[in-house]
Amino acid sequence: MKLNKFYNYKIAVVIPYYNAEKHIAKVVSKLPDYVSAVIIVDDKGREPLPVAEVNSVKKAQTALVVIENEVNLGVGGATKKGFQYAIANNFDIVVKIDSDDQMDTSYLPDLLLPIIKKKAEMAKGNRFRDINSLKKMPFVRRIGNLFLSFLTKLATGYWNNFDPTNGFFAVKTSVLKSVDFTKLSDRYFFETSLIAQLYFTKTRIKDVSMPAIYADEKSSMQVWKMPVIFSRNLFKVFVKRIVKEYFLYDFNIGSLYLLFGLPLFLFGLIFGGYTWYHYFTLQKFAPTGTIMLITLSIILGFQLLLQAIQYDVINSPKAKN
Repeated sequence: MKLNKFYNYKIAVVIPYYNAEKHIAKVVSKLPDYVSAVIIVDDKGREPLPVAEVNSVKKAQTALVVIENEVNLGVGGATKKGFQYAIANNFDIVVKIDSDDQMDTSYLPDLLLPIIKKKAEMAKGNRFRDINSLKKMPFVRRIGNLFLSFLTKLATGYWNNFDPTNGFFAVKTSVLKSVDFTKLSDRYFFETSLIAQLYFTKTRIKDVSMPAIYADEKSSMQVWKMPVIFSRNLFKVFVKRIVKEYFLYDFNIGSLYLLFGLPLFLFGLIFGGYTWYHYFTLQKFAPTGTIMLITLSIILGFQLLLQAIQYDVINSPKAKN
């Protein structure tokens, strides 16, 4: 598809701005002229938004919209403000880009094409498909993102997508209309919470391979807090998804696997632990029948849970190739 096809769509780029005075103008200058509007949400950082400079580098065809938050809302809160403006003004597609120039905007067509070709309703960056780019990622971020990506697959049900914390994505505005913004995180869990909400609308998400750019910017993210924050939130997302998807909105074979598999597995573990401790303190061997009961409970329960996971993977929303 030629780039002139993009001019048939109203495309808005939302940029949550926070302490990126040295980078924001460069980010805007690299946006193509088929972008209908750049929506910058000033999130009350220490560095003021250089509006005049930004306005001078944007393309002539692109409108500049500046939304000023009264208080700092966080990256998620600021992005939601931009989304709400795009919805209210009937844009077709919304692209979210950070203000610190860590995202290569030359990949913008790659994000837009799956949506325009109706292969997906959302497309996002994936920094883990290019091994050379992956090597450039700081080691701590690499390990943390790999660990969180797997947990996010389990929690959100999007087993075919990776790098969920990537903030460079495009999504149809019609999809955003179905999202309850009050359930989206205002901070660093925003992207993951959005994906979690999109699961219930069966939104297809396409991963697009692209590198991350690391320059002299300093993130306000406290890395040591992320495993605690994300693990707690992902557990909540997981429990809510399972309850809604398999017991409230539907009841299917996956529900039966969970209904029988989880109690059996937990019974085997708990009763097995208690039995071992009881007979260990008595310095006696446990009865053969008791051992058989525990072993069968664990094996059968574990097998049913594996079947539940397999069913969940098969029914994960998938974008077309």
